[in-house]
Amino acid sequence: MSRPAAGDPLVESVETAVYTVPTDAPEADGTLAWDSTTLVLASVHSGGTTGTGWTYGAPATAEVITGQLAGVVTGRPALDVPAANEAMSRAVRNAGRPGLVAGALSAVDIALWDLKARLLGLPLVRLLGACRTDVPVYGSGGFTTYDDAHQDRQLRSWTEELGIPRVKIKIGESWGGAEDRDRDRVARARRSIGDRAELYVDANGAYTRKQAVRLARHLDAHGVLWFEEPVSSDDLTGLAQIRAATLPDVAAGEYGYTLSYFGRMLEAGAVDCLQADATRCGGITVWLRAAALAEAAGVQISGHCAPHVHAHAAAAVPNLRHLEWFHDHTRIESLFFAGALDPGGGSVRPGEEGTPGHGLVLLAGRAEPYRVR
Repeated sequence: MSRPAAGDPLVESVETAVYTVPTDAPEADGTLAWDSTTLVLASVHSGGTTGTGWTYGAPATAEVITGQLAGVVTGRPALDVPAANEAMSRAVRNAGRPGLVAGALSAVDIALWDLKARLLGLPLVRLLGACRTDVPVYGSGGFTTYDDAHQDRQLRSWTEELGIPRVKIKIGESWGGAEDRDRDRVARARRSIGDRAELYVDANGAYTRKQAVRLARHLDAHGVLWFEEPVSSDDLTGLAQIRAATLPDVAAGEYGYTLSYFGRMLEAGAVDCLQADATRCGGITVWLRAAALAEAAGVQISGHCAPHVHAHAAAAVPNLRHLEWFHDHTRIESLFFAGALDPGGGSVRPGEEGTPGHGLVLLAGRAEPYRVR
């Protein structure tokens, strides 16, 4: 454990809460369906100041925080976040790092960065050091369960009402078993947005390699620029082959739970843009390192989901492409927290108000009805 200097603030306690919020309509992508989203909150306390972080995943994530991580960070210097991250990573060695354990570690890491910035009275982006003031976002939703009218309304709400010039829909319905509907929905999406916005698609690993290459011709015909997880993100060879054979940019990485995962993906030449999720990969600490790996490889990085977690870190890296303004998460983050960002015009400006930390404060009264633990 790093030794604190006299008077340095220490982490005094760690608390958790779990909230499950029903979706506003049935949702599915190419390989999964769901009707609710669960947010696991970590609160870290020091000297009357609280830092908050969160991840999205199974409620059991909270048990990992309280049972395996809280004792590791309590008593540590609150300003030494990388040391705490390393200590947590070592502590969960035998528990298995990927999956909900990584989500638990990530939530605590995010809370520690928020705490540090609040203790120093700085917006997190000022603490990290800004590369930009505006962070581009893209509207993300377009679930395979939406009918044509619902998809059209959502796309127009982003492009016409908010002025977001990038949008994404889900394809790969039924594990790639509904190609005709995928093609039709892509064509309809282009008609909805016209030439006002870039069009992206996400197959969530639903297709075979050859199927993805065939579909990419249709995507290119409709000006699709981003083809996310055409095959499983674990199929690095397949991603690289599809990348070489198609025109849309291939993206993946949201299921990266360790830094070495991103290193292998980049070494394989699997992606045109690396995705990383700070609520899964090890928090802001590891997300920043993933961005540096991508920069060294000449690749941009995109923040996956949870946009309010990523915004300040995204503003601090030079090779950012954008953040995902994901429908489920923006609903919850805008409901649960004061200080939610405005994506109007297609970008957010973290730290603009000068509020310390990541700028969000839990509205307990709004969140409490959804609390399950």
